Amino acid sequence: MVTTDDSTDVPVLTKKDFQSDQETRWCPGCGDYSILAQMQKMLPSLGIPTEKVVFVSGIGCSSRFPYYMNTYGFHSIHGRAPTIATGLKLTRPDLTVFVITGDGDALSIGGNHFLHVMRRNVDLNVILFNNEIYGLTKGQYSPTSAIGTTTKSSPMGSIEAPLKPVPLALVTGASFVARTFDTDPTHLTTTMERAARHKGVSFVEVLQNCNIFNDGVFRDFTDKPVRSDRMVFLEHGKPVVFGDSGEKGVALRGTHLEVVDAGEPDVLIHDERREDASITNMLALMSYPEMPVPVGVFRQVETTTYGEALDQQITDAKATRGEGDLVALLRGGNTWMVE
Repeated sequence: MVTTDDSTDVPVLTKKDFQSDQETRWCPGCGDYSILAQMQKMLPSLGIPTEKVVFVSGIGCSSRFPYYMNTYGFHSIHGRAPTIATGLKLTRPDLTVFVITGDGDALSIGGNHFLHVMRRNVDLNVILFNNEIYGLTKGQYSPTSAIGTTTKSSPMGSIEAPLKPVPLALVTGASFVARTFDTDPTHLTTTMERAARHKGVSFVEVLQNCNIFNDGVFRDFTDKPVRSDRMVFLEHGKPVVFGDSGEKGVALRGTHLEVVDAGEPDVLIHDERREDASITNMLALMSYPEMPVPVGVFRQVETTTYGEALDQQITDAKATRGEGDLVALLRGGNTWMVE
């Protein structure tokens, strides 16, 4: 039930307000449950009414998400959620719009749509569930599956180099890029909240376990006993260090990154607001076991959104050409009638 703070007339919401009455139907133990729970927990902090929030999904296990949220939503078509969400946001800029997608939905059939929503800086929040497998269609390798992954569609092992979502988002110029994972609720919630508060496109990759078809794919570095030694938690303005007591660091040596002693003077200081994303991209490409896996916000910069640029263009056109006449436009120039 929604209550109201009479002093400010702003709805005071709880997690329960964002929970729908639909039965959640994912496999028991799936990482999707964690993402759903943290999303429902995070949204009340934004102070946005449920009717002003929309979830748009494509096809896949992750794309059931809109059914489980007590908000508006679209369960759209494979790979095209960014396109539908773009149209919605441009016509209703007052709405907070989330795109929920998976590694197959976003990066295979939806790869082209993903690239363009990033480069346009549409004010959308794109949450990509990455389990490096096609789960809904029962375990085929996906665009993010590692070389050698044995699945029903690659019985001798995948021979394709995997796409890496965070570097891909960075190279498109996305204004907010982050990575988190399903087994750290605090980090997951904080990362999604920062994305939701960002003005412009925000992209969050969530490393998420599919315990049926790709169980434990990230366990070598996300499990609690090894996490501190195999992951880097990025924080703006702080050294890029890791280890049980922060004894290791990451430094730029020549043209590549190396693990060094945290006391070395050239240990990187993370700057998520750096316009030039070259070093940020190098961080994003780090992977276990050669390097620790970085999570957190890689990039957050402020720049004109697609909606703002479009509105300004329309305003300028009206100022120089007038309001326009659609009927006159349709009947002007070379026209003919078919009888």
